[in-house]
Amino acid sequence: AWYVPCLASLETLQELCRKENLTCKSIGITNRSLKSYEVEYLCDYKVEEGKAYYLVKWKGWPESSNTWEPRKHLNCPLLIQNFLRDKNEYLSRGREGKAMKVRNHVKTLKPAIADYIVKKAKQRIALQRWKEELNRKKNHKAMILVENTVDLEGPPIDFYYINEYKPAPGINVLNGITTGCECADCPAEKCCPKEAGFILAYNKRKKLKIQPGLPIYECNSYCRCGPDCPNRIVQKGTPYSLCIFRTNNGRGWGVKTLQRIKTNSFVMEYVGEVITSEEAEKRGQLYDNQGNTYLFDLDYDSDEFTVDAARYGNVSHFVNHSCDPNLQVFNVFIDNLDLRLPRIALFSTRTIKAGEELTFDYQMKGSIDLTSDSAEGLSPSKKRIRTVCKCGAVCCRGYLN
Repeated sequence: AWYVPCLASLETLQELCRKENLTCKSIGITNRSLKSYEVEYLCDYKVEEGKAYYLVKWKGWPESSNTWEPRKHLNCPLLIQNFLRDKNEYLSRGREGKAMKVRNHVKTLKPAIADYIVKKAKQRIALQRWKEELNRKKNHKAMILVENTVDLEGPPIDFYYINEYKPAPGINVLNGITTGCECADCPAEKCCPKEAGFILAYNKRKKLKIQPGLPIYECNSYCRCGPDCPNRIVQKGTPYSLCIFRTNNGRGWGVKTLQRIKTNSFVMEYVGEVITSEEAEKRGQLYDNQGNTYLFDLDYDSDEFTVDAARYGNVSHFVNHSCDPNLQVFNVFIDNLDLRLPRIALFSTRTIKAGEELTFDYQMKGSIDLTSDSAEGLSPSKKRIRTVCKCGAVCCRGYLN
């Protein structure tokens, strides 16, 4: 037997059951709960005979079941707070640059205001579900938050969270490792980096100590050292709680840290589909027409493969470009020593304050083998539509590519 995942939300399925007067224990609709009522969000407001009423959307019930309820019957202070904040936000926008006076004692709301409030409520629910989904799928301890105080944009429709490379058919991203180090104390002995001809990438504080362009060789699954080995950093995932947020200057989504990050600290990996450079060339033309940049060339040793994070990726999918970035790219080898297929890790270039946006340079100057003729960074083609840069840095180059 095979199964197809249901695209409808739990509340939508519950609405269908209640509409048809059906029970389904697997989604929480039993004979006892078939007629239960819980406020999902508030849709409208009016005053009649001196009493305030709210139009209520009931959780798990279709919108045709919405009812007007007096304020005193509602025990949902947070939803009322959201309703009033959304109403005031709409009114305070103003028209033609002139702010409108916010009146808190109106008898009815204009349809445009009520429509905006409903859209904001639905967006809030959708973003909350997305946040829960991201945190279910991630494989690290740090939290992922989602925030949009800018517009009505909801979660991306065609994006799927993954924790590691998703190889295209015929591409093997796990090969080349058959043995590991025998170290009892990895930094002091002939560990994995030394076997590869390089120095250990981290100091005793587990911070990066090598220059951009040099590779990182971490201990792998065959090594005798345990999980506390100081040469196991990238493989543990991001240690910082991050927030995917909506930017207010037309750059779409971005990522900011919720914790202070010290210089030379590992922040996150860049993951996505691993495809051939030929396939990347085809996709790149489409992405350029859409104004998107998600292709990351794996050109440490050759130019055979590219990571495409457009549909499949992690938090790094939402990290914006900057010509003056606070993240730097490094090539990492752990359970795969194939130089054509390094893992891509982002490390801090300086101290990053809590609440500050995370960025890296899509052209990655200084982050790859500069002796290579293919040092193009993101986007494998040299004949692309140029995308205007909106990073706002003093040293901005004007274009992303």
